[in-house]
Amino acid sequence: MPLNIAIDGPSGAGKSTLSKKLAAKLGIVYLDTGAMYRGIAYYVLEKSVDPAEAGLVLPLLNGIDMNIGYDSSDGVQQIIINGKNVTPFIREHRISFAASTVSKIPEVRLKLVELQRMIASRCDCVLDGRDIGTYVLPFAAVKIYLDARPEVRAKRRYDELKAADRLDGMSYSDILNDVNKRDYQDMHRDFAPLKVADDAVYVDTSDMNVDEVLSKLSEIASKCR
Repeated sequence: MPLNIAIDGPSGAGKSTLSKKLAAKLGIVYLDTGAMYRGIAYYVLEKSVDPAEAGLVLPLLNGIDMNIGYDSSDGVQQIIINGKNVTPFIREHRISFAASTVSKIPEVRLKLVELQRMIASRCDCVLDGRDIGTYVLPFAAVKIYLDARPEVRAKRRYDELKAADRLDGMSYSDILNDVNKRDYQDMHRDFAPLKVADDAVYVDTSDMNVDEVLSKLSEIASKCR
């Protein structure tokens, strides 16, 4: 049976960075489920549709053929929609809140969960997101909930966007406000909300560096190998 490691948590807790590093350290596949939702959000916005309008989003779903690939040079996950690699565009700030919004639509989640479960059933992998341990893979061997104070997560996001020259005039306060709004939205959606799974190990990364968190995650995962 494949080893599945589910890592959940709010935006900016370090899920993607740590999940990639953990998968690389263990020599298994990393599946960025958040990027999959960002791919849907990007597609919806490109069609000039409001991601909050379920009635307009639903007709688009059947026209979305999503595939997951990996760059042969560095192993980075690529999101391919209808033959187009949209990976370079899904980290724009406008996509973040749109992804959270469109993910509230049950049909969107069902479409992607089916693909996520199929991949997880075929190989050892690390999956990160907001409902992996509670909904997508409730029987995962390892469940971890990564968290950090909102102020810390907002600062990380601000620094990331600034380094990439993608702030677009936003201040730290703007980003903190977005973080808090997204947390509320993710935690209060009707379908598969963000929450700590009963059997998950809770890890607060607020005062830890990447190496310290990776060491902690490796320790947790080693107990199930």
